[in-house]
Amino acid sequence: MTQLQNKYNKNGMHSQKIISRDLITRIHDRLFLGKALILLGPRQSGKTTMIKEVLRIADVKYLTLNADEPDVRDLLQEATSTRLRTFIGNNKIVFIDEAQRIANIGLTLKLLIDEIPDIQVIATGSSSLELNSSIAEPLTGRKFQFNLLPLSFSELASYHGLLKERRFLEHRMVYGSYPDIVTSTGQEEELLRLLADSYLFKDLLNLEGIKKPALLEKIVKALALQLGSEVSFQEIGRLVGADSHTVERYIDLLEKAFVLFRLPSYNRNVRNEIKKGRKIYFFDNGIRNAMIGNFLPVNKRTDTGALWENYLVSERFKILANKGINAASYFWRTSQQQEIDYIEEQNQMFLACEFKWNPTKKKSFPATFQRAYPEADLRLITPEDYDQFLTEFE
Repeated sequence: MTQLQNKYNKNGMHSQKIISRDLITRIHDRLFLGKALILLGPRQSGKTTMIKEVLRIADVKYLTLNADEPDVRDLLQEATSTRLRTFIGNNKIVFIDEAQRIANIGLTLKLLIDEIPDIQVIATGSSSLELNSSIAEPLTGRKFQFNLLPLSFSELASYHGLLKERRFLEHRMVYGSYPDIVTSTGQEEELLRLLADSYLFKDLLNLEGIKKPALLEKIVKALALQLGSEVSFQEIGRLVGADSHTVERYIDLLEKAFVLFRLPSYNRNVRNEIKKGRKIYFFDNGIRNAMIGNFLPVNKRTDTGALWENYLVSERFKILANKGINAASYFWRTSQQQEIDYIEEQNQMFLACEFKWNPTKKKSFPATFQRAYPEADLRLITPEDYDQFLTEFE
């Protein structure tokens, strides 16, 4: 157990009360290094709760500013270094929550870092939409940025214990892993509909670029129904009555709002490899199922294989993000429909995975792939051993 984990437990953070987040240690270790700490993520993923625990562990005086409050926005939009210094007083950390609501927040953060260098600035945002665009240039070289996604398998296994968390597998595949969903047994469907309808799209629908909310919903539903399949912007456009450029722009915004993400095709050595393909996955199975209104149990569904694939790919993304591992992820397919579900490259490691819900179903990796990439570590991931795939970096 690390020194920080010891302190974490001494401060009352026992695993039976609060689910510890993997990012806490990484963020804590970057305090007071002369850079802003930016935490992005979807609504209700636990950003504010986690930063409050970081502040408690840091054990210094801090000031919390909630940008949902109009007077806080006014203060930070037209700030001068003199006014900020007076307002901050002798606090050592300034925590700005919902920072995306503040116009030109990047310039204010730059002012804090440059003119009051003895304090630590922490800012959270419910999406990367406006916050990223406003901080990119002003904070070049002045920030550490993190993404907090819904609870990961490793975080939940640490909380419940591995055996108990494995028993929740089918529940996670249907309802996902948002903190409220995990801790509110019996209210999953209502809470997921609230998340999908009110929280996740709120940032998107407030943007000038989103002129047609109904079109956005149609696109998300179409993508949800094509889960695990290669996606064509032209085909989605025909389904929803929009051109391919509009579809791509909306998908880009959905990515920035942490609703979904793209997995590109891998191509290096084989002439007939798909060059520009992409699959689209949801960061959370529960949100995907809420969008199509299907909360049937796994054994009564026709899309179990797609749910299993989405669960594993999204969980792998979480562990890579939480551990700060710089890896590139892909799928692989040829024009002859040979395919592999998941490819990962990092630190000269080449991992190729096939995901099968039925552990008795045999799967052989395409000979074409094995000849082209003999260095690949080939793995078949099933419910019998999936926990290794989702914890092996710990």
